[in-house]
Amino acid sequence: MEILREIGAVPVTKSALIPLLNNYKSPKDKISALIKNGDIIPLKNGLYISAEKYRDERISLELLANQIYGPSYISLDSALSFYGIIPEKVNSISSICVKRSRFFENSIGKFQYYHAKPEYFKIGIANHITENRKSFLIASLEKALCDKIVYSRNLNIISFKAITTYLEEDLRADFSAIEKIDYQIIEQCIKYEVKTWELELLMKFLKRII
Repeated sequence: MEILREIGAVPVTKSALIPLLNNYKSPKDKISALIKNGDIIPLKNGLYISAEKYRDERISLELLANQIYGPSYISLDSALSFYGIIPEKVNSISSICVKRSRFFENSIGKFQYYHAKPEYFKIGIANHITENRKSFLIASLEKALCDKIVYSRNLNIISFKAITTYLEEDLRADFSAIEKIDYQIIEQCIKYEVKTWELELLMKFLKRII
């Protein structure tokens, strides 16, 4: 269908899709048929994306994550992997949101969302433009590192040696290509979060190696 080719790799809501199908007697029934036939893929209730055969562009999982549940931004391992800081490829897309924590799984992937207070949420968010001129929100490198510490449970980081071991051995973080760090972002995170000592140690570590 030409309509699905026009939609392509961009998520579309049910309310936006119905007018595009107004030449059918029952657009809602047509949507059900498109899902059953595999022509559109449900990302969550009321949000869809065209099947692969109708897409000329590669799907951006980061863009989908922003659209599935928001406002939100990509962070934690997903952002650290995106920036090339950690070597592992992630199995799910992790995001920070202002709503309650949620988890979504569909045939495209897994999407995990962690709640943050608005004051903390708004710190250090970057707008990344994809090769197809689409955009998504992602944590800056500094914010992603802070988020990783803030949202990791059972961390026992009480010394400079401990933060060094955590970053270099546990995360296998590689900062060799990083030339500049915005320490103001970390300072803002320290102001609004509870793991202040751990974040101060993070800043001390970064100042020593970069």
